[in-house]
Amino acid sequence: QVQLVESGGGLVQAGGSLTLSCVASGNILVINHMGWYRQAPGKQRELVARITSGTSENYADSVKGRFTISRDNAKNTVYLHMNSLKPEDTAHYYCNANVRTQGVFWNRDYWGQGTQVTVSS
Repeated sequence: QVQLVESGGGLVQAGGSLTLSCVASGNILVINHMGWYRQAPGKQRELVARITSGTSENYADSVKGRFTISRDNAKNTVYLHMNSLKPEDTAHYYCNANVRTQGVFWNRDYWGQGTQVTVSS
């Protein structure tokens, strides 16, 4: 009973910037790692960026140096700051979170419905 809602997607010109947000809500006890994935038509879904409950971050090679992931634990929110966007970044972006719900003693991954990012040349 956890929901993830993404926002911030849209159309942007190549070289521009865009910030995605994902808010987790529901019967949440703690949120562990959170991440962003994307899938373009004809391609496999891939990990874009991931951040732990601490400070550790990791990125796909294709976005290193251009994208930055961050989180606000008080707001149960994760962000993806995207700079120097390229047409090949066009995809549907999905939020992921590993969550422990109240009254439960194990963790589970949850997914948002996604938000479209389109980069024009």
